[in-house]
Amino acid sequence: MKRRIVAVGAALLVLVGCAGNTASGGPKSPAVSSPSGASGPTVETTSMPVSGPWRAWTTSVTRPEAHGSCGATAHQVVCATNSGSLVGRSRADGRVTWTVPADDHAKSAELLVDAADARAVAGVAGALHAADLRTGTRAWTRRLPTGRVYGALGAADGIVYALHAPEPFVRTGAVLDAVRASDGTPLWHRAVGWSPGEPLAAFGGRVYTADGITRVTARDARTGATVATSPAGVECPHLVTGGHYLVCTGSPFSAEDTFPPMHRLDPATLRPLPTPRNTIDKPVQGVISDDGVLVLYEAGAEDTSAGNWYAYDLENDRKLWSTYATRTDGAAVAGGRFVTFTPANDRARRGRVITIDLHAGPRGTGNAAPRMSAAYSQTRDGEHPALVLPAGDTGHVVVMARTHGSLRSLPLP
Repeated sequence: MKRRIVAVGAALLVLVGCAGNTASGGPKSPAVSSPSGASGPTVETTSMPVSGPWRAWTTSVTRPEAHGSCGATAHQVVCATNSGSLVGRSRADGRVTWTVPADDHAKSAELLVDAADARAVAGVAGALHAADLRTGTRAWTRRLPTGRVYGALGAADGIVYALHAPEPFVRTGAVLDAVRASDGTPLWHRAVGWSPGEPLAAFGGRVYTADGITRVTARDARTGATVATSPAGVECPHLVTGGHYLVCTGSPFSAEDTFPPMHRLDPATLRPLPTPRNTIDKPVQGVISDDGVLVLYEAGAEDTSAGNWYAYDLENDRKLWSTYATRTDGAAVAGGRFVTFTPANDRARRGRVITIDLHAGPRGTGNAAPRMSAAYSQTRDGEHPALVLPAGDTGHVVVMARTHGSLRSLPLP
């Protein structure tokens, strides 16, 4: 199933405080607890990290980490391996500070970093493994019956939402589970309409799911009861979410030449709101800032190897800017800027991280002008890099390279 970092909003939810951690983000106590609270095997800290704030560094990662997912809090980098293990790394030097092991296996890993309860959750195949980010110890584990796998994670207000489905996928077989973030206690579960690759969104006391065809559903976060559905005639092949925004676009998997209108949905009623324009080319991936700027990648209709990032002001119903691109494997927002990689076919600028002011765009000047990093091996197109943005005002971005597994922390341009 396609991985989406919830960033989650689906953006990644990040930890803004790590009481009990060392200055570098490492744990003080390595003891592991089982879901019942009984003592488990000891997890040893595997390095002596440098103490201090975020710094520039480069470190290699294991093959299971490179096939998994990474996120970052204000205090540490957290990776989920494709075996379900969770690994904490120092913000100061990238060394491993704690490990919560697991022995499952999948092609990739879902990763959720939950700000509310200091939890990192890895969804690998039919297992959820949760770690306590304050101590670097196991918090709880949940397993599904054989033949079911986790496909999307979300969290808000002390609840983790985990969507799972049969493997091979059956559209009518998806189920959404809600569990308490602190200890994994089940709260409720509901059968849902869902399509692989669709995110979960959770905010404002509700959790939202999309069936990948027409329907978006809002449920009460505490009970799972349906409180709103999108109206008939509003197509939603793909849901883009970020901040408190929900936007329906065409499917990134579509082979069609035309795409349904883009709709911004009212989170309360799920009725469509004024939306800047219809997408002309194929919508592939999007991110939304907290103040309502959607940056959407649209691939060329005839040549999908290249396209453009388009920025839309959702609150004021207008297009802001566009910029040519060839890569969709890295996109995020931080500090009022859009963060991505330079085009792979631009010989003068390729292999760099670039930031663009969300409102001024690529033609901004002065403090709003685009800024680029130096060229780094981790950002090359052949490394299949991903961006990891720490929470808070750290001034750094982490690039994860998958071909030659590594992490690179660098100052945010």
